[in-house]
Amino acid sequence: MFIYNVTTKVAHSIHTDWFHWMKNEHIPAVMATGCFTHFQFVRLLETDEEDGITYAVQYHAEAKADYNRYIELHAPALRNESIQKWGNQMMAFRSIMQVVN
Repeated sequence: MFIYNVTTKVAHSIHTDWFHWMKNEHIPAVMATGCFTHFQFVRLLETDEEDGITYAVQYHAEAKADYNRYIELHAPALRNESIQKWGNQMMAFRSIMQVVN
């Protein structure tokens, strides 16, 4: 099992609209690619929220090939959509993790 983690800090000025967009458009679009089996959308606690609120989405893939397929075929367009819609009002970083338990 692999977890593709996307952590995003969102400016207060767009928070409500961004949150709605994530739940109703972006996450469903990522899941519709068929590359992930399920996801978790979480808010980070005990962080400095002066500049914005931080969230993470953890997308679970059965195999590394599923993650690779997402990165190659789907991620560029979805990332570009985020940048076009929100610009510098949000900042995201991504990581891939392998479950080892």
